[in-house]
Amino acid sequence: MKPSFDEMNGADGAVRAHYAIYERWLQRQPRETMRARRDEAEMIFRRVGITFAVYGAKDEDGAGTERLIPFDLIPRVIPKQEWVEMEAGLAQRVTALNRFIHDVYHDQEILKAGVVPAAQVLNNAQFRKEMMGVAVPGDVYSHIAGIDIVRAAEADGSGRYYVLEDNLRVPSGVSYMLENRKMMMRLFPELFSMHRVAPVQHYPDLLLETLRAVAPAGIDEPTVVVLTPGMYNSAYFEHAFLAQQMGVELVEGQDLFVRDGHVYMRTTQGPKRVDVVYRRVDDDFLDPLAFRPDSTLGCAGLLDVYRAGKITLANAVGTGIADDKSIYPYVPKMVEFYLGEKPILNNVPTWLCREADDLAYVLDHLGELVVKEVHGAGGYGMLVGPAATKAEIEEFRTVLKARPDNYIAQPTLALSSCPTFVDAGIAPRHIDLRPFVLSGKEVQMVPGGLTRVALKEGSLVVNSSQGGGTKDTWVLED
Repeated sequence: MKPSFDEMNGADGAVRAHYAIYERWLQRQPRETMRARRDEAEMIFRRVGITFAVYGAKDEDGAGTERLIPFDLIPRVIPKQEWVEMEAGLAQRVTALNRFIHDVYHDQEILKAGVVPAAQVLNNAQFRKEMMGVAVPGDVYSHIAGIDIVRAAEADGSGRYYVLEDNLRVPSGVSYMLENRKMMMRLFPELFSMHRVAPVQHYPDLLLETLRAVAPAGIDEPTVVVLTPGMYNSAYFEHAFLAQQMGVELVEGQDLFVRDGHVYMRTTQGPKRVDVVYRRVDDDFLDPLAFRPDSTLGCAGLLDVYRAGKITLANAVGTGIADDKSIYPYVPKMVEFYLGEKPILNNVPTWLCREADDLAYVLDHLGELVVKEVHGAGGYGMLVGPAATKAEIEEFRTVLKARPDNYIAQPTLALSSCPTFVDAGIAPRHIDLRPFVLSGKEVQMVPGGLTRVALKEGSLVVNSSQGGGTKDTWVLED
């Protein structure tokens, strides 16, 4: 594996220009002061309730555990020109993905052209035949996308950004981006007078603007709600936070009902019609009459109202077809097919294990590769070859041979590293970036996103469920 790209320091050890002011400031900070600031941040986050539930984990009493996502004090800094190019690449990619989803549920031109294998789409568990021919406002399906970006070192010592994953269903994490910035401004106000850091606090305003822009035709003052599975969901804090920040109601499925072809929510003043639902509930649980009959998280009859164009769901039903890992390798071709452009952001090279030649290569190189389940998420269901034992590799080999179509493989990228404040002091840790892209009447995003950091030394797994933390992400305006 190549050495990783260091975000702060060049190969010669010199501090990169966009980190110079910060690095000089950091050198003057006593370790005790930084440790006290970290403790203060943890206390505030705990008081505010910024936690996530860990599925399957139990405390001593057998109850589910709530954890803080560790917050790192050292920001990830991105110079303006890098962000400008990344922003253009993100807008291009999400536009093509939305075009793909519309095409899949309408004319299927990309399948007829053989650019994406029809069987990969039509036989995919994420393909929702109920969406065939359904018109959605502005032909936008994924209104909120979280695109995972990694950076790897090139042969010349530079760093190149790659898209690792597209999250188009119910992407999470934006609340941590906002709270991290608030925390940094509270703990280190002097840093923001020394740098021109692009703001992110207006994200809830952009989100509400996006949701209102895709309301059903003829609705001038749409009623928007956030639909949550409830307080036991791992991202419940974020659902409540975003509803509060947008000034809209947070509802559960039991708060909604269908009457006369419309969706209403129960209020103390009586029923109120709902026009746009920012849903944080998976497709399968949205409507027990259409999907899982045992679901208590959705609203019976919701799909019929949706198909009739009387309510907007963000994100749309069926968006999962475009962020499935088996579809990911075809996204660069989608950009060329729909937009007639070369992709600005590249994919990570990917082997499709359902292809005999690719499978043979992967089986021969398991110890070098990252192998992922096509429907997996959260860092589960995967093998990180260089970090696995021989026994783990052989066990995975058996699983892979039994279900090759269920896996893709990628080279083990040395994710870029960023200085991180750990117990032993300041040390490099691997990071990624999740910008949040909003698609309504136009494509918009706040500068930066959520930087996730693998806090274990040498680890490449940044997911919070696997012990990862987060950093504030600074995009410099000059």
